[in-house]
Amino acid sequence: MTAPESGRGIGGGETAAEVTTTFGFPRDTFRILHVSTGNVCRSPITERLTRHFVSQRLGVLGGGLIVESAGTWGHEGAPMETHAETVLAEFGADASGFTGRELLDEHVIRADLVLTATRDHRAQVISMGHSAGLRTFTLKEFTRLVNAIDPATLPPLDDGLVMRARALVRAAAALRGWLLAPTVDADEVHDPYGAPLTFFRSIGDEIHQALDPVVTALTGVPTRA
Repeated sequence: MTAPESGRGIGGGETAAEVTTTFGFPRDTFRILHVSTGNVCRSPITERLTRHFVSQRLGVLGGGLIVESAGTWGHEGAPMETHAETVLAEFGADASGFTGRELLDEHVIRADLVLTATRDHRAQVISMGHSAGLRTFTLKEFTRLVNAIDPATLPPLDDGLVMRARALVRAAAALRGWLLAPTVDADEVHDPYGAPLTFFRSIGDEIHQALDPVVTALTGVPTRA
């Protein structure tokens, strides 16, 4: 597997020739972009937990997968909130080297999957254009859709993580109109900024529960007992 980059449907198969470029960028990678407001609490937790859980499943973060984050009102260059670092440490995830980023057009253009903390963030990403609608979901929305996808319809990991991930996004996008949120609040991950550590922990647990089936679907490997 290739080394990770630092920093920050219905499965129809794609041939090697088709997996070449998208918006002018190489398509031998699959880039997940997590988006929240300040990029110091929710999206850093989600970014680093995604990396951690994929590495747990596969033994390494690689196979062309790149995981990063940004904020719609991102604190450019800011460190992660201390409570967010604590939550990550309690999951065994690495919080080191993180710096906040403001969400830019180029981040959306390069992303193959955008997972946002709230519906407002999703709307802001989609409003930026770049054909982002079919690849932008709230995290909990994407989890709900992934749970309805038969893993047997996805390409096996032997075909490559990138191919499997692209098929997963297509399948989720095809299901979006059929599986609506049960409540208005169901797709939201609330902002813990300024809250005590106990609330950060509850948000960390929410993110963990939402990410687990997503990472399982991406890798084809369930949570280790």
